[in-house]
Amino acid sequence: MLKNFFTDGIDSPQAIQTALEAIRIHLSMDVAYVCRLEENTAVFEAVDAADPDAPIRPGASMSLDDNYCGHILHGRLPQLMPDTAASELAMSIPFTRTAPVGAHIGVPITSASGEILGMFCCLSPRPQPTLNERDLEIMHVFADLVGSQIISEIKNDRQLARNRALIEAVLDEEAFQLVFQPIVDLSSGRAIGFESLCRFSPEPYRSPDKWFADAHAVGLGQRLELAVIRSALGALDQLPPDVYLSVNASPSTIIQGGIEALVNETIGSRVVIEVTEHDAVSNYETLSYALAPLRQLGVRLAIDDAGAGYASMSHILSLAPDAIKLDMSLTRDIDSDAARRALTTALLFFSRETRCFIIAEGIETEAELTTLRLLGVPFGQGYLLGKPAELSTALAMTADDGLVRAFGG
Repeated sequence: MLKNFFTDGIDSPQAIQTALEAIRIHLSMDVAYVCRLEENTAVFEAVDAADPDAPIRPGASMSLDDNYCGHILHGRLPQLMPDTAASELAMSIPFTRTAPVGAHIGVPITSASGEILGMFCCLSPRPQPTLNERDLEIMHVFADLVGSQIISEIKNDRQLARNRALIEAVLDEEAFQLVFQPIVDLSSGRAIGFESLCRFSPEPYRSPDKWFADAHAVGLGQRLELAVIRSALGALDQLPPDVYLSVNASPSTIIQGGIEALVNETIGSRVVIEVTEHDAVSNYETLSYALAPLRQLGVRLAIDDAGAGYASMSHILSLAPDAIKLDMSLTRDIDSDAARRALTTALLFFSRETRCFIIAEGIETEAELTTLRLLGVPFGQGYLLGKPAELSTALAMTADDGLVRAFGG
């Protein structure tokens, strides 16, 4: 078993479990376990036992004073105990009776900085007089081998906890700001709509996509997206009645629901939902079903980042969108790249056949703008046409002497 473990390596997801089984069998012990230390508590992260009904279970926790971990770390008990009956302290600890423990061997799992994060242990309900210092050395080797993975998991859990606290604070304090970028009729230079974009104020700065990814990782993605959408929709009253507002939503948030409660028939026709997320949707039927009540309210659907990958094209084919937004990677240098022009032309043909409209994102140069207009792209968005700005500045862009002037009007 030891040979198999060292031959197979420790890179598989089952590395910790494999290590526990290997060392338990090698030492002829009944239970092997890894516990994580949290303040004054030992949490059993992984357990391998000869008896599936063994009293130690993954996820269970115990005070450090009630098991061996704290006493070993403080030097009150040795790491190697072939016979717990030889120790008066061991016999007084509740763990000795509940496990039960006749022999025990346990070593710390330590980070590179010296922080003790957990314990790697084996026990037997019977004394094991053959246990020796060499067995203890092997335990240390195993703890070192799997320690990096265990430490990584612990650090990841801690980071998730920090992220959750940070995102909860953002939600409680509404610590985000909205900016609005114009979506422009390329023939007239007038703003037909604005995309609402979110910026987060807590330091250090992180891009919005990282904030939303972290929120989804800790189960707060829907709450954060809905909070941002709710705030964005508040701008509709200040936008001209013939101008629409585009908001971003991930497929998971659409499926979980809640957006329809923020929209009514009065504003529905002025709202466009841009489906974000580069990952493939697992069930388009479910997503379409979730979109149905929104579309009944007049809400239109746009697919973001078309041309950026498989996911956006799958969205287009499966969801019958009202608008397709060409990814900036397709717009960039379109004036000098025949392949980009060809793909854009193909998408324009598709849009005419399916009665949706095209919006080119990321327009930054006059040459790109001119080429897109010559190709017949009707609408565009990008720094050349207007950077994301506060609502008051965005409103000024709808004036006749604003965007139109940029088109020579």
